[in-house]
Amino acid sequence: MSENTEIIPAGSFENMLNSGHTAELLETARPFIELMMHNECALREVETKLNVLNDEFSTLYNYNPIETIKTRVKDPLSIVEKMHRKGITPTIENIENTLNDIAGVRVICSFPEDIYAIADILTAQDDITLISRKDYIANPKPNGYRSLHLIIGIPIFLSTGKKMMKAEVQFRTIAMDFWASLEHKLKYKHNVKNSAAISAQLKECADAISDIDIRMQEIRNQIEKDSE
Repeated sequence: MSENTEIIPAGSFENMLNSGHTAELLETARPFIELMMHNECALREVETKLNVLNDEFSTLYNYNPIETIKTRVKDPLSIVEKMHRKGITPTIENIENTLNDIAGVRVICSFPEDIYAIADILTAQDDITLISRKDYIANPKPNGYRSLHLIIGIPIFLSTGKKMMKAEVQFRTIAMDFWASLEHKLKYKHNVKNSAAISAQLKECADAISDIDIRMQEIRNQIEKDSE
């Protein structure tokens, strides 16, 4: 199957299944299955690098800058739907060239300073390529959303050789992640009255959480200074 062949064209999945063409269906889907496996491998590479950094900080400084690491590979249906929204045929080649967030990593840190420190160390590694950086902490979205988004290139090593993959890495504090999770749930509630007022309240909460992050960071820095 060519990388320019559409992944199981619309309506053909059920036809193949109902006609008993299971082998044909599997052969058609194989390149996509391989692509998803490659993205899983990329996630493991990124997660390993982050865990190594966290372990090093723990050993050298008795401190873990990373609280949790969450990974996910984008749902296949979401991939196809996103390609259709973009008006692009969902071929393997188009998916690889167009989408940067199939492999996603969310890194939860204690303080904003930790976010920038770990992000800078990660992207300075010689096998990592920084493709894009969007700082929604310094420049929050209008709704109050704060996070540091990186798109990176990272190699995986297969039996056929090295392959460069892309991954999206989002860095947030615990408070930022708490706000974003609740905002996401509330945003998809239907028939919400006074949505403008609710959005304004969420923005106020985001600003308050940001202030708390800064104050907690200042307290941490003061404690470290007083302990010297």
